Amino acid sequence: MQDSPERPERNPGGLSRREFLRGTGVSAAATALTSTGFPAIAEAAVPAVAQQAVPSYGPAAVKISLNVNGRATNAAIEPRVTLLDALRNYMDVTGCKRVCDRGTCGACTVMLDGKPVYSCSMLALEAQGKQIRTAESLVQGEKLDAVPAAFVRFDAQQCGFCTPGFVVAMKAVLEANPKATSTEVENGLAGNICRCGTYEQMRDAVYSLCNQKRS
Repeated sequence: MQDSPERPERNPGGLSRREFLRGTGVSAAATALTSTGFPAIAEAAVPAVAQQAVPSYGPAAVKISLNVNGRATNAAIEPRVTLLDALRNYMDVTGCKRVCDRGTCGACTVMLDGKPVYSCSMLALEAQGKQIRTAESLVQGEKLDAVPAAFVRFDAQQCGFCTPGFVVAMKAVLEANPKATSTEVENGLAGNICRCGTYEQMRDAVYSLCNQKRS
């Protein structure tokens, strides 16, 4: 939506890359010390947090329960399965779309405890115990939420693959700040792209939701 947007954080769970590298570095050092005959030093080199028991899963399928759009949904999946694949392939929740599958386009965006996340970039196991909302939550019977309704009114979609991610991300912004300006809403959409180029129609929808007029 902007020339050089600052991409919002879309990875709320799991280890950061820095934490992962630090942990693997410590493990490698401990292994090297043990192999050279210094087991006592190796034990001291591993911090206490690394010695704590960490639950392991798999590789066989494990049972999980996810709260999706206010309903508990159960499935048996392999631990490597992403939240996107769990929703689409195991739970028949297909609003989130697979497009880039690399955490760059935003088509798979869902809300996790009210925050937009890329469902292709986190494991389904990480989403347990959290409130997951997809584009399906923005439709109640035949009534559309104000956000997708604005997209329909201003024809802000073409192929439709990116639309669920856009409306979910926009809904998250407006729920966090109902008085958000059009600029703030557009900033919240910095992690979503539309290959059809319907940005101008989206801007019309954004302005209407913010009760503003475009100059």
